[in-house]
Amino acid sequence: MTSSAMTTSCAKCPLRTLPIFNERTLLDASTVQAFKIGELAVAPGGTILLERARASHLFTVLSGWAFRYKTFEDGRRQIINYALPGDFLGLQASMAEIMGHGIEALTDSVLCVFPRDKLWAFFASDAQLAYDITWLAASQERTLDEQIVSLGRRTALERVAFLLWHLFDKARGLGMTRRNRLDLPMRQSHLADTLGLSVVHTNKTLQRLRKEGSIELDDRTLRIVDEDALKSLARADEVESIPRPLI
Repeated sequence: MTSSAMTTSCAKCPLRTLPIFNERTLLDASTVQAFKIGELAVAPGGTILLERARASHLFTVLSGWAFRYKTFEDGRRQIINYALPGDFLGLQASMAEIMGHGIEALTDSVLCVFPRDKLWAFFASDAQLAYDITWLAASQERTLDEQIVSLGRRTALERVAFLLWHLFDKARGLGMTRRNRLDLPMRQSHLADTLGLSVVHTNKTLQRLRKEGSIELDDRTLRIVDEDALKSLARADEVESIPRPLI
């Protein structure tokens, strides 16, 4: 349900205090506040945006996990990527109107809601904020580049290593890790649909990765034992971490 009572003020958004996001002035926050129309609470498995449907809203994840996916008529699913707090969702629908993918909540999630038909006015109102949305779109493209490389050229072991490291590194910037541990909400079926592997192959690959000694994975809790070894195994490139925009 969308709540018209905004329970989180943009100026006091808890995400804005995290160093991973750009420092923004109160003026920037007030512009985003004027664009925001409410908040959406979604339970695990709930639909945020429906595949092949018209989308009237855009979202920023305030809390929780979600994932973007595409499905075939026979039920096969490809998970494109995962959304964590601060991620901006639904921009593709503003370009083509019809959603080419769906977005589903993995955990209890809260999202800030914005009207899609006001996006262009939002662009025109503030050049810096328009640039921020463009930056976010470019960042998503870079993430998709890595997904294409994984599916096309990384081995099964490299794919699993890269995905686990990528999720851990992203969550770490959001303060979601503790003592090199991260609670992963997805099942092995989610990992398999992300990596283009069967559930059996995914399970065997996870077991092999555990034996490599760089991670521990028990009851959906990931612990990074040797991050350098994991990154080397994943063939992960060093990318400079710079503060990113928050809409």
